[in-house]
Parts: sequence; C-alpha cells; structure tokens
Amino acid sequence: MDELRSIGQNEELIDRIGRARVIPVIRVDGAAAAVQRAQAALETGHDVIELTTTTADWPDALRELRAAAPDAATAVGTVTTRAAAELAIELGAAFLVSPYPAPAVAEAAEAAGVLFMEGGFSPDQIARASERGVAKLFPAHLGGIRYLRSLLSVLPGARIVPTGGIGPDDAEAWLEAGAFAVGGSEFGAARSHA
Repeated sequence: MDELRSIGQNEELIDRIGRARVIPVIRVDGAAAAVQRAQAALETGHDVIELTTTTADWPDALRELRAAAPDAATAVGTVTTRAAAELAIELGAAFLVSPYPAPAVAEAAEAAGVLFMEGGFSPDQIARASERGVAKLFPAHLGGIRYLRSLLSVLPGARIVPTGGIGPDDAEAWLEAGAFAVGGSEFGAARSHA
C-alpha cells in the first residue's frame, strides 16, 4: 500500500513539474544566498525549485526553505552519493536530481519512495532515467534543441527536462521542441513567460 501511495504521489509531482515548465536551479555560494534566491523565485510564481549540493551548507538552506515554504516542491540537485541522497530525503526534499547516472542515489530514492530525476546525455542513459518517470538531459546546450528532438523521436513520450546552458530567452524554444520542463540557474530572478 505504501508503495502504491508513493507511486501516486510521484505521478502528481511529475505532473506538477510539467505544469511548472521552468525550474530555477539555485547554485550559489552559501545557504543564506540560496535561501534568498529561492525565496525570490517563489515570490515570482515558481513553485518547483532545485537547490544544489554544490552550495555550501545546502542542508541548512533546505531546512529553512521547507519551514518557510512547505508547499513548494523543493528538490535537491547535484546529488551523486547515497549519503547526500539520504540526507536530502531526511530533510524533506520533494525529489532528487543528479547530473549523470547515479545508481546509489537511485537505490536510496527508490527505497524511500522519492522521485529521482536522473541525469544523462546519451540515448541509453535518457531511456533508463525516463523509465523512473522523468529524465534530466545534461548538459543540454552541448546537443541543443535538435538533439532533444532526436531523442524524442526514438523515445516518444519520454518526459525530458533539459538543463545546462539554457537561459530565460531560450526556454520557450526548448519547450516547443518537446521538453517536459526546463531547468536553469538564471530562472530564479524573474518568472519566465514560457
């Protein structure tokens, strides 16, 4: 029963990611700056955001954001180890994101019933990641929009979130090309019109 409940919750979260269309990725020097940037993103209408483990003291930022905005879907990104995954889950991350295939993170997320948006670049990596619900294409700017279209031609229906090198001016073109949503560090300051 718990497994069925987590599957349903994850599908609702995946739908929420798709409705958000744009995910601000908060990658800054410290927890205080991360909280400030995340709160600015929330104030401009974003309700799905991603903190990264490359931010010093990211657990403090996650704790503060969860307390201040419990209804926001706050993900933890750049999760590459089981320890970071377990800590993020313990602190209430809505979902986990990695930049590349991370089997230990996948195992921790699955054990906890938490959505894992696994990163990849090659068709086989994206296909495997999308089997969990949604895949992150990283770094997206290397292949560009034509590469996303090529991936979707062989993976029809795959929910792919391109991230890396995508700015606010590029978001709409990626979404029109079939991206499920897009992520980027420049999206936190202003609400995208995407």
